[in-house]
Amino acid sequence: MVKDIEELRQSNELIDLFCTLVQIPSPSGEEEKVSQKIVQILTDAGINAKHDDFGNVIAKIPATDSSKKPLLLSSHMDVVGDTSRVNIRVSADGNFIETDKKRTLGSDDKAGDSAAIYLALYLQEHPEIKHGGLELVFTKDEEQNMSGIHNVKFDEIESEYVMVLDADKLGQIQIAGASYTNGTLLVNAFKGGHSGIDIGDKTRLNAVKLIGELIAQIPQGEYKRDEYGTVTSINIGSVIGGGVEPVIQKIAQKGLLEDSYIDYVADNSLTNIINTKAVAKYSIRSSEEADENKLIDEIKIITNEFNKKYEGLAHAEFIAKTKMKAFEKSDDETIPKVCIKACEKIGINGEVSSFHAGAETHIYAHEKNKYGKVFKPCLIGLADIYNMHSCDEMVNIESFLKGYEFLKEAFLVFNE
Repeated sequence: MVKDIEELRQSNELIDLFCTLVQIPSPSGEEEKVSQKIVQILTDAGINAKHDDFGNVIAKIPATDSSKKPLLLSSHMDVVGDTSRVNIRVSADGNFIETDKKRTLGSDDKAGDSAAIYLALYLQEHPEIKHGGLELVFTKDEEQNMSGIHNVKFDEIESEYVMVLDADKLGQIQIAGASYTNGTLLVNAFKGGHSGIDIGDKTRLNAVKLIGELIAQIPQGEYKRDEYGTVTSINIGSVIGGGVEPVIQKIAQKGLLEDSYIDYVADNSLTNIINTKAVAKYSIRSSEEADENKLIDEIKIITNEFNKKYEGLAHAEFIAKTKMKAFEKSDDETIPKVCIKACEKIGINGEVSSFHAGAETHIYAHEKNKYGKVFKPCLIGLADIYNMHSCDEMVNIESFLKGYEFLKEAFLVFNE
């Protein structure tokens, strides 16, 4: 059992490449050093690789068989973390690569980066393999704003099929992903007043009480599920209302950053007013646009009924703003079938599923390639990654080696 990181690196080129990349800190917006390293590795091998105008890395290996279709591999270069030194080691049991627990590892998405690079190097060394070409995209700033993928020149990409190498479990083949919509529920009561003197006036309704009535009627949690997992969900994130304005102003003026700021607001908010305004914030996620629209329509029906009930006394409104469109399941099952066959060939379990979050697949699914064809992306898992985005992050070594085999086999099956 290898327990020394240097011994492990010397024993396997892919692991050495992965370690090289993770040891280059690359928080979102500061990917220059790792992007330069990726370009250097590829160009030293004779592969056409360059930075685009935004700083993403674009690379391409030409087809050796023009009758076959090209395939695009996409991953991101930034990590959750900072610019501090990345000290890596093998875990005590010999099964994982991890850090010294002082910062993140960055296997999200350096595992995807290194596997894509290693496959490109393999194809460059084996021109006898018949294929339709391999295109590589390494993006900036996926973790924060997805500005990298939004600045890719999609009309210069020839591939129609895309494998986004960014899932966190070996054998994941994720064919749909949820949208992200920001929902705001607003309640305004028309007449406020003193909580003592005016409390008996039936025309003075309390907005906080009213928003509670609405929240009780609006769905919470999983709204729809299918055989691949959660399709649509809604989650209430916060409720703000009542006499909190003076407290918030005080916090801002004094720069209070107490750990118990929620208790501070609660303890110091005003209870001697009949509240006229309340706000609740929601997130809505769905991998089916029609079902998301159905949920939003249901909420608007609830608010319309509320407005009829309290006409002349209060008014409610629900505003939905889409921040990321859904990655909807494609009718084209080429990549899922290719991946399942590849998994069977190397003896691992391939699981087709959806995921209830956002990824770069969502952007590809709404863009077109050089030939005007809408991309057909899938989110692919090449390693078992644990405690992602934390100081306890670690990647299972054996799963990562299998993950590369999976990727290589999938490319070969795609070109059969």
